[in-house]
Amino acid sequence: MAASKPQTWSELGDAGVARGGEAPQDFKMAIYTHSRLIPSLGDAKFRRPMIPEVIEKKLEYYTKDILDTHGICLGTSSATSGILANIIFRNIFKVQHEALKTFVPLATLPFLSTVIGYKLFVTDALSTGNISRENCILRSVLIGLLCGVSYPSALAFSKNGRLASKYYTVPLPPKGRVILHWLLLCQTGIKGMGIPLVFQTFFGIIHGLHHYAVYKKIHAKTESED
Repeated sequence: MAASKPQTWSELGDAGVARGGEAPQDFKMAIYTHSRLIPSLGDAKFRRPMIPEVIEKKLEYYTKDILDTHGICLGTSSATSGILANIIFRNIFKVQHEALKTFVPLATLPFLSTVIGYKLFVTDALSTGNISRENCILRSVLIGLLCGVSYPSALAFSKNGRLASKYYTVPLPPKGRVILHWLLLCQTGIKGMGIPLVFQTFFGIIHGLHHYAVYKKIHAKTESED
């Protein structure tokens, strides 16, 4: 009886082809296991960007539901400051006409400008993470002062000044002394706007501090969940 010869690779290949062209089961399982243990570079490339996207989506969700309330609250104080500025300058210019045309824009425009400015320069900056706590407070205070004090004061002066010139409720300035005339006339109003200036500074500091604290808390919670 002749001894059996060991099968060569060519014979094994011929046997696999003879059985329908399929590889042996052990060989297929080894390839499957190897491919599961060692992921391809393409899978790693597609999985890496998923973590920042999840964090960004969660931050965007919390931003819309929580953080934008700070801008709305600061905008409400700016609208109140605008109404106060309109009352002060109407009394200075002794204007009693077209009250609705002055009160409506002085309540809505400072509110909208504060909300939009706060969203652009504070909320969006916090969502990117490129802002410190001191910078957040400074931006919040500046938006409160510019949109809640300076802008309403200039708007109230412009609108009521035009009405005063239209209805001749106050003496018109002499030639060559226009700026001095209006400054002397409006010095009481400028002093009166010191009250909303203090409140807007205080509200800006409070909202900036709380906004940054909420952002840090949400960011830490998101990182721990991921």
